Amino acid sequence: MNKKIKSYSEFRYDVVSKDWVLIASERGKRPGAFKLKKRKIIKTPKSKCPFCQIENQEKPVLIFSRNKEMPLSDKIPKNWTTIVIPNKYPAVSPLKKLKEYSEGNLYKRISATGFHELVITHDHDKQIPQFNINQIKELIDAYQSRYLSLKKAKFVNYISIFHNYGIEAGASIAHPHSQIITTPLVDSDINKALETSQKYFNKNKKCLYCEMIKLERKKKKRIVFENKHFLVLCPFASKSAFQMIITPKKHLSYFEDITEKEKIALAQAFKIAFSKFYKVLSDPAYNFYLHTAPCDGKKHDYYHWHWTILPKTATMAGFEIGTRMEISSIEPERSAQILRKA
Repeated sequence: MNKKIKSYSEFRYDVVSKDWVLIASERGKRPGAFKLKKRKIIKTPKSKCPFCQIENQEKPVLIFSRNKEMPLSDKIPKNWTTIVIPNKYPAVSPLKKLKEYSEGNLYKRISATGFHELVITHDHDKQIPQFNINQIKELIDAYQSRYLSLKKAKFVNYISIFHNYGIEAGASIAHPHSQIITTPLVDSDINKALETSQKYFNKNKKCLYCEMIKLERKKKKRIVFENKHFLVLCPFASKSAFQMIITPKKHLSYFEDITEKEKIALAQAFKIAFSKFYKVLSDPAYNFYLHTAPCDGKKHDYYHWHWTILPKTATMAGFEIGTRMEISSIEPERSAQILRKA
C-alpha cells in the first residue's frame, strides 16, 4: 500500500546574505495558492500618460531608436524607442557638495546627493514579457550606457538599477519604465555580500558565486534555462515563490563591462525568464534589480554580478517583518520544474 509522503517545512541558509529563509511547502498546497488575485491595474489613457507626452518631461540624457543611439537635441525624434530622462520627482539630488551632520555621538546624517533617472520604453501597453530580444537588448544597452556615464560623477559610489511592475510592486505609473538611482553609500545588502564574498575568496581562492553555479549546473534541479553565457535559476534559499536569478556563467564582477555578445545572451535569458513566469503566474506584479560591484574606486574582483527577479506572489506579514525571515510557500526545485515546463 502506497502511503502519501508528507512534505515538511524547512529552514534554508543563504550563504551570501547569511540569512535564513523558511520554505513552508505545505502552505503552497492551499487551495489557489498560486492562482494570484487579479492584479490591480493602473488605468491611464495615453492622452494623460506623462511618458507618452515625453516632450513635457525633463530633457533626455539618452535616446535610442531601434537599437541605435540617437544624437541629443532640443527636439525629441518621433521614432524613439527607449529614452532616459531625469526624474521630475527625484529621491536624490545632484548637489555639488556632500554635506555631513551629526546629532550628539549617536546620530549621523549626510545629504542625499546623487542622480535619479527613468529608463522609458516607447510602447504604452507592452511590458517586458511581451518584448522581443532586440527590445530587451536595447534596454540593457541603455542600462550600460547610463551606468558608464554616471559612475564618473562625484559622490557616485553605487548605482542601483531596478524595475517595478504593478501597484503591488510599487509602480505608480502604468507605462513601462525602469529607474536608476546613484548613491554615495553602498547599501547594507551589497556590503554584506561583498564581505562574505571576499572572506570566501581569501580562504578558498575561488569565487563563492562561481562555486554555487558549479553546484547548480551539476544538480540541475533548480535551473530554469541556460545559454552559452548565462544561467537562470531559482536560488537554493529563495526568499519568495518563483524567485529567479540571472547570473553570468563566467566570473564577472562589473556589469558595466558586459560585451555585445553577452548583452544578446542576457537579453535571451531575460526573455525566457519573463515569458515563463508571465505564463505560469498569469501576468504577476514583479520587481527586478541588478546587484553589481560598487563603483567606489575599490577593487571588488571577488564579487559576481547578477540580476534578481521577484514576482509578487505573497504579501509580507507579521512574521516576516518581525523576524526579517522571509517565507516561501514552494520549494525552489518545484518552482524551477514548473517554470521549465512552461
